[in-house]
Amino acid sequence: MRGRKAVWARSLYRWVSTVTAIVLVATVCGCARSSWEDELAREIPLLGHRNWIVVADAAYPAQSSGGIETVVTGTGQLEVVDAVLDAVDRAPHIRAIVHLDAELGSVSEDDAPGIGEYRQALQELLAGRLVNKVLHEELIGRLDEAAETFRVLILKTDMTLPYTSVFLLLDCGYWSAEAEQRLREAIKP
Repeated sequence: MRGRKAVWARSLYRWVSTVTAIVLVATVCGCARSSWEDELAREIPLLGHRNWIVVADAAYPAQSSGGIETVVTGTGQLEVVDAVLDAVDRAPHIRAIVHLDAELGSVSEDDAPGIGEYRQALQELLAGRLVNKVLHEELIGRLDEAAETFRVLILKTDMTLPYTSVFLLLDCGYWSAEAEQRLREAIKP
């Protein structure tokens, strides 16, 4: 009988050890994974003048430049745009210069049902902000060029309408373009 208890005890010990190891690995893996909101919160203090944040549609390409990081959000476009703008607005060191695809205004409802409603909701979300409209390929080129030196964070959403990505060029939040111009004039020889 004593031998059976020892075998049973060893089996129980191995089982408990295995379960403990599995739970530990699952816990560590779970901690290593983060939501896009956590990623955004970590990135905001690091980002500054000349960095970009892009809230992209589902078909946005995975760019291969080393400075570009893509995070799949699994979330709606407008929700992510709202959260990003809020995070940038709360950060004292940066401000966002908004760029939209110039093509967005010409996409027809016949070709992309729901695009009119999206444009209206986006316009309301961006109310009071200066919005630059630039051709999509030019914006992609700007990101590639910027990524050679600066970081670009792409938050890929589940949006399935074309030309709906929102590109945010970050600028200094506590130093204006006018102040920079005055400084440049003051230091001219």
